[in-house]
Amino acid sequence: MILHQQLSAVPLAAGGAGAHRPLIITLFAVFVAATLGLTVWAGRQTKGAEDFYAGGRQFSGFQNGLAISGDYMSAASFLGIAGAIALFGYDGFLYSIGFLVAWLVALLLVAEPLRNSGRFTMGDVLAYRMRQRPVRTAAGTSTIVVSIFYLLAQMAGAGALVTLLLGITSEAGKVLVVVLVGIVMILYVTIGGMKGTTWVQMIKAVLLIAGTLLITFLVALKFHFNISSLLGAAAENSGKGAAFLEPGLKYGATATSKIDFISLGLALVLGTAGLPHILIRFYTVPTAKAARKSVNWAIGIIGVFYLMTIALGFGAAALIKPADIEKPGNTAAPQLAEVIGGGAGSTGGAVLLALISAVAFATILAVVAGLTLASSSSFAHDIYVNVLRKGEATEKEEVGAARWATVGIGAVAIVLGVFARGLNVAGLVALAFAVAASANLPTLLYSLFWKRFTTQGALWSIYGGLASSVLLVLFSPVVSGKETSMFPGAHFAVFPLENPGLISIPLGFLLGWLGSLLSKEEPDAQKYAELEVRSLTGTGAH
Repeated sequence: MILHQQLSAVPLAAGGAGAHRPLIITLFAVFVAATLGLTVWAGRQTKGAEDFYAGGRQFSGFQNGLAISGDYMSAASFLGIAGAIALFGYDGFLYSIGFLVAWLVALLLVAEPLRNSGRFTMGDVLAYRMRQRPVRTAAGTSTIVVSIFYLLAQMAGAGALVTLLLGITSEAGKVLVVVLVGIVMILYVTIGGMKGTTWVQMIKAVLLIAGTLLITFLVALKFHFNISSLLGAAAENSGKGAAFLEPGLKYGATATSKIDFISLGLALVLGTAGLPHILIRFYTVPTAKAARKSVNWAIGIIGVFYLMTIALGFGAAALIKPADIEKPGNTAAPQLAEVIGGGAGSTGGAVLLALISAVAFATILAVVAGLTLASSSSFAHDIYVNVLRKGEATEKEEVGAARWATVGIGAVAIVLGVFARGLNVAGLVALAFAVAASANLPTLLYSLFWKRFTTQGALWSIYGGLASSVLLVLFSPVVSGKETSMFPGAHFAVFPLENPGLISIPLGFLLGWLGSLLSKEEPDAQKYAELEVRSLTGTGAH
């Protein structure tokens, strides 16, 4: 009656994939070599700062939409959400809904005005009508912190994926994997800049959609294209019964978990419009119209992908025993690929596992390249050129500073990624969304749409939102107090929620408003009028 009884999965272990490991490693190596080759080619086309930061503004709306999709559909989307659905059913799918709805905020409020108002970074927009040095320092700091939070998720996903493929069980081996991923990431950005990163993101988006379509089709075929049978099998195999398909399995057992869900939803919906690696993508197109088109394309592509996460997550829940899905669930999608391809030890299973894992790895590399580029660009353009050098640096010096910043930020991400490798990547990304929505979004919106906004308001908003969100995360169950925490043996989780958005996002908006009201600085009405015209019409845009 239920197909999962005939398809009980074997856990993916060293022995399961061992016979086909040479094939898996070969496919993996071919992909990494090909994308690195593409990056070297793009690096040769990079002549100056505009090429390095914005790809020469040569990409069309469709190309940029594809690249945005590649940037956005991260390890959290592919690995984390599939794992969250496989473990928590309906509540896991809430990540997909939040990530998708967030694009409406980006489209309606941010994409076009940002493209018209800035040049390379978020700091350009803020500095247009504020005092340059303090605002650019704050914007650069915020960009780097948000990017590092997001990078943690990608490093955790990469570690889980590669150790699974190579059958690595030792802790030293897992640490080495994270280090190697970080080194490849640094190479992508330092060599290719925005052009190389964009092409990798476009290719990765096509591969990810194709791979997900293939798995979705095979899962649907197993269940005769009957979604009711799929959900029924998932509920039964999960051991949770009907509760697996209803709200409340993860967020609903206690009052705290319900509040945590509201906090998560707020962070997911508002976070996208403040993510630095998404914001800089709007500068790679020649016009504001193309920026708008690119977001429309991104919404369509991402929407199709998130619908398919239903098949990935519930397919894994239906076809793999819950005990065999390694917590925190980051390997559920590759495990499903192996099972749906014929099971552990089969050639079909090994080939599909290798292909899906290569796609997942491409996902991680493309996103970490975008994140590292965003943070190194902000350091070089905002802090190095406009604060430390007071605008006197040459383009060559600026690009050189960006490349060195890439190495430094990559090193920090590697160190933190070693500690974060046991956490669910979707949860980690939700933290990055919360920090972005708390520090960046209030400042951007106030700057674009509120005449009374001042430099003090911007600083209070950025630093207040940043400090409150990061501190709340440090003292939350994400870092200590639970088996799934970053430091499970420690106990200093005095803040009960896993996501700080409910507190830190309103605080970021409140501090921006309060700082402006209490400021002795008189807002520059003429500068605001210029920014308003520029943001709405594109007059004077780069």
